[in-house]
Amino acid sequence: MCDALTHRGPDGDGYHYGRIAGLGMRRLAIMDVIGGGQPVRNERGDVTAVFNGELYNFPELRAELLAKGHRLASSSDSELITHLYEEHGDDLVHRLRGMFAFALWDDARQRLLLARDRLGKKPLYYREHEATLTFASELKALDVPRSVDLIALHHYLTYRYVPAPHSIVAGVRKLPPGHVLSWQGGRAEVRRYWRLDASPRPVGDEASEAERLRELLLDATRRRLAGERPVGAFLSGGIDSAAVVAAMARVSSAPVRTFTVGFTDPRFDERGPARAVAARYGTDHHDYVITPSATESIAEVAWRFDEPFADASAIPSLYVAQMSSEHVTVVLNGDGGDECFAGYQRHLLMKRLDRLRAPGALGRGLTAAGAALISRGAPGTLPRRAGWALRTLGEPPARRYAGLMTCFDHAAKLALYTPEVAAALAGLDSTALLDDAFAASRAGTALGRAVDADISTYLPGDLLVKADISTMAHSIEARSPFLDHRLMEWAAGLPDQFRIRNGRTKHLLRTAVAPWLPAETLARPKKGFGVPMATWLRTSLRELAHDTLTDRTARSRGIFQPDQVSRMLAEHMSGRDHAVRLWTLLQLELWHRSADRPAVPV
Repeated sequence: MCDALTHRGPDGDGYHYGRIAGLGMRRLAIMDVIGGGQPVRNERGDVTAVFNGELYNFPELRAELLAKGHRLASSSDSELITHLYEEHGDDLVHRLRGMFAFALWDDARQRLLLARDRLGKKPLYYREHEATLTFASELKALDVPRSVDLIALHHYLTYRYVPAPHSIVAGVRKLPPGHVLSWQGGRAEVRRYWRLDASPRPVGDEASEAERLRELLLDATRRRLAGERPVGAFLSGGIDSAAVVAAMARVSSAPVRTFTVGFTDPRFDERGPARAVAARYGTDHHDYVITPSATESIAEVAWRFDEPFADASAIPSLYVAQMSSEHVTVVLNGDGGDECFAGYQRHLLMKRLDRLRAPGALGRGLTAAGAALISRGAPGTLPRRAGWALRTLGEPPARRYAGLMTCFDHAAKLALYTPEVAAALAGLDSTALLDDAFAASRAGTALGRAVDADISTYLPGDLLVKADISTMAHSIEARSPFLDHRLMEWAAGLPDQFRIRNGRTKHLLRTAVAPWLPAETLARPKKGFGVPMATWLRTSLRELAHDTLTDRTARSRGIFQPDQVSRMLAEHMSGRDHAVRLWTLLQLELWHRSADRPAVPV
């Protein structure tokens, strides 16, 4: 199992062999490089743990434990886990500030505890089978049959990732963010220990809140520079990563190392704006161009990610991680800025649409009329656009948000499936997951609930998976100052006018970091870490997409109707844009093929 995870920890391994439980780990040495090996144990040796991640409040926790008489054998943060467990039991998770997944064996109680950090920065899969439990950081480390979970596949086609607690492999689950799992006597129990509270809170004036944001960001950044290995930053042309680089420059005495990837297509190339920020702070800057020939390794996305994952920005993420790994072991990024402060166009749309609600029967009538027009209109035509508008006007906020997040909607999936699969999944509505997220939110507005839903669904299901897998694939660690849970708890209750004002997203963040950044960086509209996928699928990826999605192997799976897939390919080649859907299907099929490979490369 551990051999399959060598990329996550190339600096060593460690094992615990017990009568009932066995633990193993691979180490990426950052804190206490010489003495910080694992597993770690308490003084008596009856509590043993393996730990993945970083604790950013390590100095305070260490001082507290030493003051209480605990004897610590190293200067690593991982060793604190067993001693905190002695003090607090399962509630130790409330004391941790950082990113983590850990397993702890209590030999006296014959009890296993698994835990995952609040936001899901570090992954944790597990499988219960015949009163046993196995777990790992990645699916490839679990020796289990690779049969497909149809419910997970159904959700994947909607969201382009497999949402927790599901996994694409039948019988394997993900421990959700902010949860712990205890196993004792052959039985497992999962419980939540944290949920972000987005309740509205009193706020000061804009200047004081902007100052507080700068304080929180500087503190979160300073803590994430800890360690004994070189540190750098991913730098795009956007405000979030630029703000992190600016914060690093303010709290670090050494020049910041920055890394950017770009494209020859100027619509997707952000090297110029990144260089402007790098020049302002005199960073040691590196950039790299991804050309269509670089897509020859696209099948590796399926292998690296273990599950079908159709966020195409995984491609540049893997490349920038590879480039960075030649220079540093730790990279800071801007993940979380959009989620905390409402940076996506969908947030702007949710705020604008909140003024337009059709009540009761009128809303239901508009929704039905819109759905009828959509079913009759071809993509991009006026009837279809009118149908989308009518349906949106008639829907409640949760369904509006779902429409903005959906790849294949329910009707499109049923039309794509073979009759047998369609019959099995006809009653399962994937967008109900977002209904639940909206219902659970304590935010007071549609925009607030959309931001909160992003944090509980899209952030852990997509962005954090991408960040973890792409960096760990190249044995480096990603750290995200905006995802410091104290910063997020402060930001969660901000009113809408601090997030979006006069059509400008991330208003408070832009105000707070305006003294730090070039004016052109603050003014640039959000572009995202996009790739020219529509063009690639008509050019360099055309044969790969067609052959992979229509050959005998793909047809033999019995999941999709071949004629529907072929029609989508033909329409895309003729000018309609099916890039997102085709990439979603392509990654699923490539995952199927990678799943036939052995768990440990030979």
